[in-house]
Amino acid sequence: MSRRNLLAAALIAPLLLLVTLSFLVPLGATLYRAVDDSEFSTTLPRTAALLRAWDGKDLPPDEAFAAIVEELRAAQQNQEAGAVLSRLNFEETGLRSLLLQAARASARLAPPVKDSLIALNPRWGEPELWRLFKRATGPWTSLYLLRSLDMRPTDKGIVHAGSEDAVFLPLFWRTFEISLIVTVICALLAYPVAYTLSILPQGWANAGMMLVLIPFWTSILVRTTAWFIILQREGPINALLMAFDIVNQPLTMIFTRFAVYLAMVHVLLPFAILPLYGVMKGIKPDYMRAAASLGAPGWRRFLRIYLPLTMPGVAAGSLMVFMLSVGFYITPALVGGSGDQMVSYFIAFFTNTSVNWGMAAALATLLMVMTALLVIVARLIVPGFRSGNVKV
Repeated sequence: MSRRNLLAAALIAPLLLLVTLSFLVPLGATLYRAVDDSEFSTTLPRTAALLRAWDGKDLPPDEAFAAIVEELRAAQQNQEAGAVLSRLNFEETGLRSLLLQAARASARLAPPVKDSLIALNPRWGEPELWRLFKRATGPWTSLYLLRSLDMRPTDKGIVHAGSEDAVFLPLFWRTFEISLIVTVICALLAYPVAYTLSILPQGWANAGMMLVLIPFWTSILVRTTAWFIILQREGPINALLMAFDIVNQPLTMIFTRFAVYLAMVHVLLPFAILPLYGVMKGIKPDYMRAAASLGAPGWRRFLRIYLPLTMPGVAAGSLMVFMLSVGFYITPALVGGSGDQMVSYFIAFFTNTSVNWGMAAALATLLMVMTALLVIVARLIVPGFRSGNVKV
């Protein structure tokens, strides 16, 4: 390798290291957690080995009953049973209590353990319970991904949740609906602002650009909290409306979808303005003058010349706004209601509250995949993603 190539490799190495540590490694860990199912085999290794060898018909051998009782008792004594109990209870509510009951009664179970365990609780005599345990022996599972799509695995295959019980598919739909509406609003507001800045004299344009950049100097939390105060029933907006007798009683604006749209547009609008401004500043006025000299009216010059040339800026700004909005958490959490929360809220819930990292990773994985698919579709159907060619 030449000295020049070595120098180039040395210069790019920090960037590759940063991308690897800040993106590829977390992405790989997320994908791994979404399908990892090692809790059962790690905590109950003997039971897992016996269940893997079991054909799934009738009940497993007596050794499996004795092994699960012994290993549950040991795990409880060593305070290592939490992970497997949470894993099994997530798949079927009530299994935590069933397993803890067996662990506490293990010292009183007379041989044969199988009969004593079934006498303790008839659930132990159901083959469906043991087939559930067998599915949990890992090392991989589709449980979390299926649950994220409102489905669950059973002995008879994959079962879909009814429309009344569906939780996550409506959540994904709501997330993309909010993100798309915010993106459209930002694009519509950013276009005239960017155009005005692009035609202003340099001094005025710099002052206007400073106003656009000021929101970047404050955190999202501060900006969202400001809207939380402004939109209160006793806030300044309601005070003004009532002072001018526009309304008779305070409007309910906080904890609504309107508040979510308003706060998110305020936060994300600069990301739509900046790419548009850069593209518009690069458009030569000669194109519009040439079209005018040929007799094209103003609206035709805009639609056939100016708009196609600015579509790359529209596409770039819209993509940035959409990609940022699908992962919004703090803004809907502060100003939105219970029906306005997005996928990121439940990712945080499963990470911090219920400590179900598998479910959090599955939701994050599906959000990434769905967002990537939408971006690919946008590249195929939106002209600005492909080129800015002008068709006269």
